[in-house]
Order: sequence, then C-alpha cells, then structure tokens
Amino acid sequence: GVSLKNAVFVPPHHDHIEPLMSDIEKFLHDDVYNVPPLIKIGIAHYQFETVHPFLDGNGRLGRLMISLYLASEKLLIKPALYLSDYFERNKTAYVDHLMAVREGNHMLAWLVFFLHGVMETAQSSIEVFRAILVLKERIEREVLPHFSSRRVENAHTLVQHLYGRPVVDVKSVSKLLNTTHNTAASLIADLVKYKILTEITGQQRNRLFVFSEYIFLFKGKAP
Repeated sequence: GVSLKNAVFVPPHHDHIEPLMSDIEKFLHDDVYNVPPLIKIGIAHYQFETVHPFLDGNGRLGRLMISLYLASEKLLIKPALYLSDYFERNKTAYVDHLMAVREGNHMLAWLVFFLHGVMETAQSSIEVFRAILVLKERIEREVLPHFSSRRVENAHTLVQHLYGRPVVDVKSVSKLLNTTHNTAASLIADLVKYKILTEITGQQRNRLFVFSEYIFLFKGKAP
C-alpha cells in the first residue's frame, strides 16, 4: 500500500524467494545442530516474515506455521497454540523486534519476546480449557436433567456438537439429529430458555443460534 521509497521494510526480490524458502525448510528439518524446537520455530518465524513470500496472508501463515511445527515435533498433541492474540496485543513490539533482527541482528531479544508469548499463550489456553470443563460439567449437571428421558439423548448430542460447531440453525440441528424441523426447533427453543443458545439475527426466518458462553471463553469476556 506504500511506495518502495516510503516502505519501512522491503522484502527480498521475488527471484530469491524460492531458495530462501528452501533454506527455511532445511533449517526446520536439520538434525545436525541440536536446536530446541521452540528456539528453532522462533527463528524460522522471523525468517518467514522477513522473506514475506506471498502478496497477502504472510502473517497468518507464519503464525500457523508455529503451531503446526510444534505439533510435528510432538510438543503439542494438536496444533492448538495460537500466538495471534499475543502478537496483536503487542503489535508494535512484535514489529520492532523483527526489524531489530533485520537491522542489528538482535535475535536474542526477539527470541525472549517470542518465548514469553508462547508461555503466556500456553497458560491462557490452559485456563480456557479448564473453563470449558467447568462449563461442560455445569450444563450436564444443571441443564440436561430438565429434559425428559425421551429428549435428553438428543439434547446431549446437540450440546456435544456445539463444542465443535458453536453456531447452528434449525436445519442443521434437524440433520444432525435426523429428526423433524419442529422437533429440532423445539429443542433449540429449550436451549435458548436455559441460556445455552442465543439467537443472533433478530429475524423470524433463517435464524442462527450461537453457544455464546462457550465462545466468550475464548474472548476472555462474560456474555
């Protein structure tokens, strides 16, 4: 969006992208030097953002690369460590640290910043996971017993589904439970009554319902 003259950082010429990306790949899979995975991916993230190989999406891909690499190295069971929030909240420091490595080779300061983000994000993820377990136990203890024995199985199936897909409509619930439109609508209405689901469109047709309390756990806010 700016000219080369006014740009704070100019990535390498496109002719150099392929060999530079090859260098990153070789570095990540190198077994000669015993570099701890967290240090290695911290360096590789800096390298990727500096090579800036694509016109758009470099930040998202660079952040995704972190969790995928840590999962491949068995530091994560699943690639579920997302540093996006940490980088966004500390955007100025993030950009400054990357530039400091480019201009003055201040790699140590960048790695300290990066590892602090990993630690903070991991701790936050643990707290969210614990909160999800508390929410799950509360729903099973306080909400599901309100359903009759004939309906409780469908209610339980839908609630479990919401942890993976927290936004539903009557059509998707009907398909999930292999039941009629009216039965699905009635079940959703009950979950709205018990404040598990919230209608978000304000419409009478094509309405969407969200598992708001669950989603707010990831935002760090109360519904």
